[in-house]
Amino acid sequence: MQGLITSKNTMKVATISLDIRWQDIEENLKRAEKFVTQAKADGCDVVVFPEVFNTGFIADMRKYCEAPNCRTHQALQQFSLNHLINVVAGITEKPVNKKANNLAFVFDHYGQEVARYSKLQPFNYANEGKYFASGNETVTFEIANTKCAVFICYDLRFPEIFRKVAKDVEVIFVIANWPDSRELHWQQLLIARAIENQCFVVGVNRTGGDGMGLKYNGSSMVIHPSGEVLLQTSKTSEYDTCEMDITEVIKVRKEFPFLDDMRFV
Repeated sequence: MQGLITSKNTMKVATISLDIRWQDIEENLKRAEKFVTQAKADGCDVVVFPEVFNTGFIADMRKYCEAPNCRTHQALQQFSLNHLINVVAGITEKPVNKKANNLAFVFDHYGQEVARYSKLQPFNYANEGKYFASGNETVTFEIANTKCAVFICYDLRFPEIFRKVAKDVEVIFVIANWPDSRELHWQQLLIARAIENQCFVVGVNRTGGDGMGLKYNGSSMVIHPSGEVLLQTSKTSEYDTCEMDITEVIKVRKEFPFLDDMRFV
């Protein structure tokens, strides 16, 4: 656990449970910047958007994927730089002659890309793996003097990949387009990931409906390392904030150090 205590003891996060406008990149970027501006005014350190916040999710995204370093990537970079705030957000990119990538990008408050995570577990129930490449590795990074990792949607059902980063992080972000029909799973799995890894978990899901008729209730959450729910958003709320005391990670792990007994990772 050495190295996890930082000089800044809190992280204030803005969860943006965006009601994504279906396949409308410019409108989604316009609305996203409004929330970034609000988050900065509210003293937030980090603003977190859902998976594919710029278009909404459909398995065959080839028509809507942007090229690497695209319009959305550049906009996220500018959001962080212009407002001096850390940004976590999900988009898709498609290199030439390759499968698309379902990605989470992290920009620090200087506008520098500090993490690029490719979803490890494509949602093959909806044929995502047919069109999207699987990622190959977990990614950890530091923002707001806090050690973090990020995962995407269906990854949440695979606790073994969270275990790979558990000892190295204080906060795990999970960004998603998780439909309301499986909302209970979303809530319970987020809580489980926090308890078993003894870290904060910030889950950010979209609201509204998509072009395929699916509905999304948001239910974005911030979970304490003990499993206590610090924030759970409503299906109509797109913007919420929560402040986390990062020293609680060390406290919980010291009181019940079961991570030290892990054998199979």
